Order: sequence, then structure tokens, then C-alpha cells
Amino acid sequence: MISFEGFHMEEGIPIYQQILLYLKRGAVAGIIHNGDELPSRRALSALLGVNPNTVQKAYRQLEEEGLIHSHTGAKSCMVINDRQIARIRTELLENDAKSVVQSMKQMGLSKAEALCLIEDFWD
Repeated sequence: MISFEGFHMEEGIPIYQQILLYLKRGAVAGIIHNGDELPSRRALSALLGVNPNTVQKAYRQLEEEGLIHSHTGAKSCMVINDRQIARIRTELLENDAKSVVQSMKQMGLSKAEALCLIEDFWD
């Protein structure tokens, strides 16, 4: 069963998206594997203190992306392979990079200043 002990809600990001990111990042990090069971929608909504419809929305999105498989009355399980993990990693990194670049541009950093800052943190 996938644990949500490390899940922390953040202000300004819809909770269903945070659930998606948590599961996708776990898959990319190798913490969540193919076949791992997810908590039931009701159990996860109780654990997180959110409306069951919020969890349902996240699970539905994961189903549409082909990342979980659900049966009525049965557990939902992750369905991930190396190709999907590579796609998710690229998607997550691109979104994070776009956000950082946008913030740097809004703060008036030049490309050279931004690259210098990145190099400082890289090391």
C-alpha cells in the first residue's frame, strides 16, 4: 500500500494536483512501483482531511493518463513502466524549469545571471 505519510499540502495548489504530483514524483524516485496499491478514495480523503471528490478527481486523472488501474469494488493499483517514468520525469522537470525561469525573468535576472545562480546551487 502506498503511504501518504510524507504528503504535505501546500497553499495555492489544488489538492488533487498535489496528489498527482506526489504519486508521479514517487514513481520517478523509485519509491512507488508498478502494482503498488493506492489507498481507497474514502481512506485517503479521511487521511488527508479532504472531500472524497477531491481524491476521486486525482484518481480519475491518473486513470486517464494510464497510471493507475481501478475496478469497481477492488483496489486501485499503479500501472507504470520505464517509458512512462521517463515521460513523467520529463514532464515534471519541464514544468519546474519553466516556473523557475519565469520567476527569474520576473525578478529581472539576465540569462547569464540565472545560469550563474544555477551553477552556484548545482555545486
